[in-house]
Formats: sequence, structure tokens, C-alpha cells
Amino acid sequence: ANLRSRGIALENTAFKVLVVDDNAGNRALAQATLEDEGYTVILATDGNEGVQAFEREAPDCVILDIRMPGLDGPAACEQIRGLGHGQDVPILFLTAQRDVDTFDRALRAGGDDFLTKPVQPSELTLRVQTALKLRRMKAELREHYDLVRRQRDDLMRLHLQKERLSQFVVHDLKNPVGTLDLCAQQLLRDQQLPERAKRTVQRMRDETRVILHMLLNLLDIGRADEGSLVPRKDTVLLDALFDQVQRDLDLKAQGHGVTFVRAGETLAITGDPELLRRVLENLVENAIRHAPEGSAVRLAARVVESGVAEIRVADQGGGIAPEARNKVFDPFVQLEHGERVVERTSRGLGLTFCKVAVEAQGGHIWIEDENPGAAFCVTLPLA
Repeated sequence: ANLRSRGIALENTAFKVLVVDDNAGNRALAQATLEDEGYTVILATDGNEGVQAFEREAPDCVILDIRMPGLDGPAACEQIRGLGHGQDVPILFLTAQRDVDTFDRALRAGGDDFLTKPVQPSELTLRVQTALKLRRMKAELREHYDLVRRQRDDLMRLHLQKERLSQFVVHDLKNPVGTLDLCAQQLLRDQQLPERAKRTVQRMRDETRVILHMLLNLLDIGRADEGSLVPRKDTVLLDALFDQVQRDLDLKAQGHGVTFVRAGETLAITGDPELLRRVLENLVENAIRHAPEGSAVRLAARVVESGVAEIRVADQGGGIAPEARNKVFDPFVQLEHGERVVERTSRGLGLTFCKVAVEAQGGHIWIEDENPGAAFCVTLPLA
């Protein structure tokens, strides 16, 4: 009746508060104050009795006197915190001592709040209410955190499953695409094949090679992410590598009205021959795609410092803005300026693969101005 006359919510009757104090007057005051607010109060006269009452009653809040015979407040707090269900229960210390050392000891023991005697009933009630509200907020935040963590774990699991599926698909596609390329080569060797048919088959082969390169790039980027891309170290003659790439891409260059220009020194470098061939093919193909008709793609090699060679693949196209030069190595990137697409777009993972493959061999790759155009520069160790 007293609670209803004062308009106090009866919901507090669901909470139990443990009061541990060796002073009977303090216990009586705390009990009267809290019961008047609707709390169920449990009393204990010392630290040991308080710990036992906590284990038995599982209260929602604890008020601990600091100075008590036997097991004092901080020691009792440490024992309560050590119990499985004692981690999250708010513990309020009540003491007549007003020194910093006592305050620090109470906090180190795991206390949540610190009240000094004599405490006003209204302050005691307010501190208990605040402690319980904070506990509820922590519980709600923990629930939200657990939900977000479960969602994150589910997304990660789906992502890993998707990656695994992609690897299987890419690996299984490699064989039929390779077979298509082989069939196209056989058709091109047929001397009786009409010229128009040869051009069609050649185009089919070019596009098949693009698909095959994309598949290989995906596989190697996946291996790099897993840390399993281990390049083979061998001696690679750059002139021979340039010759091979020119032969493979000569028809594509002719189709774009582009020629090749060679410059620089005859050098031998250390690296993985297959990875280096694919890096150079990607860079030259990228240059052909962006070179204006009637212009040249320039392939050059030189020694830039002791033990280091530089390969440059340059075109005379639109160039790449300085602030965008790192972005072109990101997967599926499209460079934009405001609402206008500028200079270049990446069709897939070719340049991403180049960066991964070059860095896996201890080299570096970057872009410089060519005035006009852009030059892709690669450094690798000399043989």
C-alpha cells in the first residue's frame, strides 16, 4: 500500500539486494530504505556470510561494507567476482573511510560504485537503481553483440563457402577452356580452311585465351591470399620473354592497329618463367587495349641499380591520373572522376594478378607518366 500511495513501480519487487555490514543499525537502515522501494533485501553480518548468501540467493545487486571483521569487503568482493554468476552483478561499496587508498582498493577488487557514510536513503536508492539499469544495459548490449557476432560468423561462413565453390568452378573450367584453345589451334593449322573462317577461329582463340587468363589469375590470386603462391626461381632471358609475348599478341596488336617497339638492354633476371610470362602478357594486352590506333606499345628493359632490373611496358593512350594509379591494381576497378568515367577501366583481375605475382617474387610494380600515355614499371632481381 505504501508503494502504491507513493507511485513507486512494483517491478522492483523482482530484484534482490544483498546487504553485507557488521553494523546492525546500518543493515536496518539499508533494509528499510530498499524494502520501501520494493526490493527484496537479504542481510549478512560479515564477508564470509555475505559470500555464502550470494551463492545461495543469487542477488541482483550487492552492498558491501569495506571494514568488517574476518573477511572484509574488498576480499569478499573478489570471492564473489570469482564465482561463475558473480561477474556481472553490480557491487556497491559503503564505508566511513574517505581516503584514496581505500577507494582504489575497492575498485581493484571489482567494485562498481563507492558510497561514503553517512549515506542518505535517497542516494542509496538512486545508486542501486542506477547500478541495476547499467546491468540491464550491459545485458542488452551483450545480446546485441552476440547477435552481431553470430551474423558476422554466418557471413564469414557463407563467404568461405562461396570462395571454396569459386575455386572449384574455376579449377573445373580450366580444362574445357584449354580444350577449346587447343581445338582452335588445330583449326588454324588447317591449310584448306577459308580465310574468313580462319579470322573467326582466331577471334575465338583470342577470347578463349582471355577467359583462360582470367581463370589462371583467379587461381593465383586465391593462392596468394592463402599464402600458398610460391614462385619457382629460375633464370629468365628478357629478350626471349619479349619475343614470346610479341608472337602471342601480334594478331591482337594488328587488330587494334598497334605496333611494337623494343628498347633497352639484353638482360637476364631471376624469377618464375610462367608467372613472368603471364605478367608481361597482361601488361602488354592492357597497353594494346588503351593504345590509339597507329601508335606503338614500347617494351624496354634496363638496369636501374646494382642487382635490379626494370621492365617498362608503355603505351601512348590517355594515361592515368596520379591519384588513381594505386587503384588500378584493385580487382574489377573502374576509375571515375565525378560522374564521368575517365582514362581506363579494368576488365577483371589482370593487373591485380600482376601486382600479386611481382610482389611474390620480391619485386615491385607501379605506374609512371609517359607523356602521352602510361608506363607500367616492374623491378625484379638480376640473375
